[in-house]
Amino acid sequence: MRSAGLQSLALVAALFAGAAAAAAERLDGEAIRRAFQGNTVAGRYSGTNQPFSEYHHPDGRATGHNRNVPNRDACWTTTADAVCYYYGPHETRRTYCFTVERSDRLYVLRSRPSGRINGMATVEAGDATGSVDADIPAWTCDGLISRAPGGERLASR
Repeated sequence: MRSAGLQSLALVAALFAGAAAAAAERLDGEAIRRAFQGNTVAGRYSGTNQPFSEYHHPDGRATGHNRNVPNRDACWTTTADAVCYYYGPHETRRTYCFTVERSDRLYVLRSRPSGRINGMATVEAGDATGSVDADIPAWTCDGLISRAPGGERLASR
């Protein structure tokens, strides 16, 4: 397992090094949706080097894992300029939004509003890790990220 993690880190580092010479393109919400929907976004969190891999269902679910913990209620959506993920019921919902920059095959996710790099990833076609077939009960996404604590900032313009 450690070897696979090191290989993944080496891949991301190599992609980043190759992408550094090319200008990064900041994606708007529609471009993020086109890139992520129906595909697997997989990479590593900055700082911790922990893995994530999520298949982005067209219905708003995100199956897969974060830091090797299976998703049991993850949902995703896009705004005008970011991708947002939410986890948990309304009462305890956690919401995370990221702007996305692309340089060749590398996607850089920056936390909103800080702009801090949260992680680096690649996008793989389809359900690359078979998360749809995992033995986890299905859930539905209500799309109401504005009900998350502090979410009123997401719903305002």
